[in-house]
Amino acid sequence: MMLSFFDQFASPTYMGIPLIAVAIALPWTLYPTPTSRWLNTRVLTLQGWFINRFTQQLLLPLNVGGHKWAVLFTSLMVFLITINMLGLLPYTFTPTTQLSLNMGIAVPLWLATVIIGMRNQPTAALGHLLPEGTPVPLIPVLIIIETISLFIRPLAVGVRLTANLTAGHLLIQLIATAAFVLLPQLPTVAILTATVLFLLTLLEVAVAMIQAYVFVLLLSLYLQENV
Repeated sequence: MMLSFFDQFASPTYMGIPLIAVAIALPWTLYPTPTSRWLNTRVLTLQGWFINRFTQQLLLPLNVGGHKWAVLFTSLMVFLITINMLGLLPYTFTPTTQLSLNMGIAVPLWLATVIIGMRNQPTAALGHLLPEGTPVPLIPVLIIIETISLFIRPLAVGVRLTANLTAGHLLIQLIATAAFVLLPQLPTVAILTATVLFLLTLLEVAVAMIQAYVFVLLLSLYLQENV
């Protein structure tokens, strides 16, 4: 039975039960837990260093009010990186290739930043819809455009993550299929194709981490405008 290249993005089911919940919950069981010893292991030390550096870099442009989101943003960053990296393993499912999941994460967090801005500084939040010094005839048009751009933000965040991961997975599958088909007929070309596949896999590892960082960074920038 021939399978489509897009079948890898279908949510797996077992006896009619979707397994996406298992794929989402699995990464949390892979993280090492802190111990009561005076000295941590190398893995715990590396994990703590990474989380501290990321938190400092992420909260650098935010004021003190935005620091309350540090735990949420850091947890989301580690969660997305883990899911994206596990999705590069063979015969695995990547939940973040589903637009519904990404939108389910982006929309509530974006909406929370908008509500915070409307509650704490409504004048400044509404002022983003109309730049200062706008000519009077352009005021209605600019308000409509800025409102549309405001509501497109969570869509852009979710689509960016979905599109980048989907494109990377498709490229890996296409090149791997080409190397497998060319191996009996043109071994030299197949080896070159396999080399390209290896380099592309390294690139996808970087993309998996960068896209998770960009996802959280954009949410922090939206928060910065409203705190």
